[in-house]
Amino acid sequence: MYDPSYFAPLAAVEDRHFWFRARNRSIAALVTSLTSRLPDGYRVIEVGCGTGNVLGALDSVCGRGFVVGMDLFAEGLAFARRRTTRPLVRGDVSAPPFGSRFDLIGLFDVLEHLEDDRRVLRDLHAMLVPGGRLLLTVPAHPTLWSYFDEESGHRRRYRAVELRRKLAESGYQVDYCTPYMAAVLPLLWLGRRLTGWLNGRSNRERAARDLRVTPVLNELLDWLLAPEAPRIGRFQTLPFGASFLAVAVKAPYAASRKAQ
Repeated sequence: MYDPSYFAPLAAVEDRHFWFRARNRSIAALVTSLTSRLPDGYRVIEVGCGTGNVLGALDSVCGRGFVVGMDLFAEGLAFARRRTTRPLVRGDVSAPPFGSRFDLIGLFDVLEHLEDDRRVLRDLHAMLVPGGRLLLTVPAHPTLWSYFDEESGHRRRYRAVELRRKLAESGYQVDYCTPYMAAVLPLLWLGRRLTGWLNGRSNRERAARDLRVTPVLNELLDWLLAPEAPRIGRFQTLPFGASFLAVAVKAPYAASRKAQ
């Protein structure tokens, strides 16, 4: 389970940290493509919106739609209220407080925190209109498991085949799945193997170090990751990365994205 004490340090760095900036660009590019043919008034919800960092990106590209953020923790919503004028709701995906369903659901680096990910995927399936889409991001590669995953409350990192299988078993057709955050992958791989150098530090201290914004390195990584968003917006599959991004459609779904 996620530790709500992390909302404050996250809110302090998200707008500047390369990882969050790159994720927002990729999400915004993909959402722009996914919503381009939806009618005015389409409905979007971010489940597990936390501090509202991604909601700002959704707000910027969903001007024709209705966007709402939902989170289990009041602590996160308190920060989100400072970042967006969109409606915010405290709620649990297993008992959503809505009478209508959504055209697009966002679930960004949330699924890995939850014990029963299949159940959550099924709950989200019930919240979608027929043909509605789930857009999600998750951390990739179990071999990268580290102190950061443990401190963050992760239960797993995903393989692509596992993510696709769980989506299919939960009633979705996987329309798009790609690794991304390519520039981060070698740094994570090396860092996980040098963890022994940090003996004597707690997991929290190590994780806090990873969230620190180091100006030159931060801008370099932001620059290296910048080309990913346009490619993701065109539904291109990237060769590798430290995370996965996927679009899954509520089945039955007769027409593929390419046929639209």
